[in-house]
Amino acid sequence: MTISPSWYGNAVIYQVDPRLFYDADGDGWGDLPGVIERLPYLRGLGTTAVWLLPFYVSPFRDGGYDVVDHLAVDPRLGDLADVARLLETADDMGIHVIVELVCQHTSDQHRWFQDARSSRTSRYRDYYVWSDEPVKTGVEPMFPEVEDDVWTWDSEAQQFYRHTFYSFEPDLALDNPRVRDELERIMTFWLRLGVSGFRVDAVPYMVERARQADPAEDGQWLVRQMRDVVTRQNAGAVLLGEADVEPLLWALDQQPDPPRHGQYAQWLRNNDELDLERLSDAERAEVLEAFAPQRRMQVYGRGIRRRLAPMLDGDARRIALAHAVLFSLPGPPILRYGDEIGMGDDLARSEREAVRTPMQWTDGRNAGFSQADPDDLVAPVISHGPYAYTRVNVADQAVHGGSLHNRVGALIRARLGLPETGLVRPEPVEVTGADGRPATSVLALRYAHGSSCVVMLANLADADVEVTLDADPPVDAALVDVLADQAYDRAKPVRGGGGAVRPRVRLAGYGYRWLRPRDRAVHDAPG
Repeated sequence: MTISPSWYGNAVIYQVDPRLFYDADGDGWGDLPGVIERLPYLRGLGTTAVWLLPFYVSPFRDGGYDVVDHLAVDPRLGDLADVARLLETADDMGIHVIVELVCQHTSDQHRWFQDARSSRTSRYRDYYVWSDEPVKTGVEPMFPEVEDDVWTWDSEAQQFYRHTFYSFEPDLALDNPRVRDELERIMTFWLRLGVSGFRVDAVPYMVERARQADPAEDGQWLVRQMRDVVTRQNAGAVLLGEADVEPLLWALDQQPDPPRHGQYAQWLRNNDELDLERLSDAERAEVLEAFAPQRRMQVYGRGIRRRLAPMLDGDARRIALAHAVLFSLPGPPILRYGDEIGMGDDLARSEREAVRTPMQWTDGRNAGFSQADPDDLVAPVISHGPYAYTRVNVADQAVHGGSLHNRVGALIRARLGLPETGLVRPEPVEVTGADGRPATSVLALRYAHGSSCVVMLANLADADVEVTLDADPPVDAALVDVLADQAYDRAKPVRGGGGAVRPRVRLAGYGYRWLRPRDRAVHDAPG
């Protein structure tokens, strides 16, 4: 399938938590001026879009997803003038800015909820979901180890209110047209200010409420309405939703084609737990045994609360390979801040807070994140163990050619030089080993668009392997590397069944290679 070109088709998105990225004013909290100051770093890495986690007014009991005011910046993080300056600076650097849209719920401190609970005749009462008794709705608590039910009694309102997430985050009644009007007002405000789109939080639960108002399209009409709002303001702006945990080749085969002008974004880790709920019991047990074998590494009875690097035992080869796989998938890759240097987690922190620690810039005071007293930091820096900031930081890795930071940067820049990845869906390529059997450890994807072609290989095993690409139609045997984890000999042409000449290539353990036909590589190599 050919995909219509757009800025996000071949984008590389970097996810930033403004609270934890860089503290420009020395109060212990990261802030929007800090993000502005570090935009050159993101541009140097190759990033073409930044996704900002919540910076709205909030008690920050849930990382800012407990919003008190959708139209204002929390004073600890800056103000609207800082947002405008960030957007202008990013635009000057060719970086798009995506912000969080949190409209499935609010904080219980939001003025809507405070007014709603004051009286049954409040104009905001039906902005939320109330009941005289807890009733079964088919919605279960998102955090079963923390919340026993989705209903909580409010003594002032004299009713129960529903909360899919924490009890301090009451659900909005999106079946109410006035609430949807508020949603449109919020979206319009940020789009007019200049953002390039939204990452929409908790889409399935928003759709569930939409079904209550109108079961048409299984509630998906709400998403279409949101898309219409975005298009009216900025036809190039995006809505980014979330789906997770599917076996890779199965997912590539079974994924429906995205809508026209749409794409599937890809990520390895984000700011939440790695949710394994959709896996079978056996699959979930296998993943947990491999990546989170200890109970303290798991959360909510279904997921993982670890950063990418510790999940891969801190092995730079495996972490780089994981990114090579990420960047070889169709659609824009999303990079979590700090993953490019292999930051770790702090399992002493509760729930998902384990993966929410300050960015490690240097081996200096507070990891170069802030000049504040350590006791005033928004979260403790990782100061002990193999992922301590004295061992893992940007400054150290930036000057070492083979560092994870520089390998990830090379992957990003090479990806940007391969436009096929944003124009067509890939075709899996069968590969055979020296014994003639399928080489099941090697993921091979081919992108072909017109006369242009790129083949992306990743060896998921720790043993070296030599494989033949059994693509049909055959891949040009005269392949040369666009990018590789190390120096390799050129692909060797071998004659296969039917007389076709096919390329044979070597991959080191946890190695990766991106290859093009020789004549195209000269013209399309990234600068």
